[in-house]
Amino acid sequence: MPELDSRQLMANALGARTVIPAFNIPYLAMMEPVVEALRDANCFGFIAVARLEFIKFQARSIRAVREEYERRNGRHYTRLHLDHVPVIDEDQQRIQFVAEISEALELGYDSVMVDGSRLSLEENIVATKNIVELAHARKVPVEAELGAVMGHSDGPMPSYEELFASGQGFTDPEEARRFVHETGVDWLSVAVGSVHGAITGAKRHEHKIAARLNLGHLGRIFERTAIPLVLHGGTGIRKEFILGGIQQGIAKINIATAIRQPYERRMEDSLTAAGQAVYDATRAVIREDLEIENSAPIINRPAGSGQSG
Repeated sequence: MPELDSRQLMANALGARTVIPAFNIPYLAMMEPVVEALRDANCFGFIAVARLEFIKFQARSIRAVREEYERRNGRHYTRLHLDHVPVIDEDQQRIQFVAEISEALELGYDSVMVDGSRLSLEENIVATKNIVELAHARKVPVEAELGAVMGHSDGPMPSYEELFASGQGFTDPEEARRFVHETGVDWLSVAVGSVHGAITGAKRHEHKIAARLNLGHLGRIFERTAIPLVLHGGTGIRKEFILGGIQQGIAKINIATAIRQPYERRMEDSLTAAGQAVYDATRAVIREDLEIENSAPIINRPAGSGQSG
């Protein structure tokens, strides 16, 4: 059977109203237990790494992640995704985003993400369209972000209840329609209530808030875009909202804090203990939070084989 590309895998998830988890790898040693957990759960997932995980953690580099991924030999259950490469990063610095994404494309990453969410709508469209043209020339799908999923930047945030009630930073459905039409992007990361885990100082060890999603707003975005949607900040969202979001077009959910914090709590003990903590946390996310054990056959189903939407 020919290997399905990431675009088809995501289409399968959307059509079956299931979800592909993307597990972020801020420490290279976390990759092996994540792949093992996916294999043992018969579940498909993305191995994901964001630029900040090279800079603020120990993922090392785009190349190092690719080389470690090749050693894990988990293609039946995984694909490799380059997560957030921002145009402007969480420290408000301009990034050489085209060069970094181009490196990932040359190394054979299966999908890439450009994050222009700190730009104006027009600037975000231009930056994203540029990356779409580069990646599609290599038949690689592109994820982009519209709206503002809070949590990565330093400094105080408004209370979660205030953010949720006001819809501050939420993706605008009509802007999403325009954005998808003008960029040709394959997947869209949306802001509808989730929050990224903190990445700096003592805050990165704190327990995340129990976030929720505005499912009606999410549904309106999906109606106008009709492409797979992505939920960032997947740790800490109440389960009924995650499952409801999958029914409203979420086909990929990013998981970072839920597996990073257990690793960091045990990494001083031993890499074996830390790895076991990651394995256990990954299995718990798959089984308890997402309810997607044994989803690999659904995700890996060839096009036209009778799946229902």
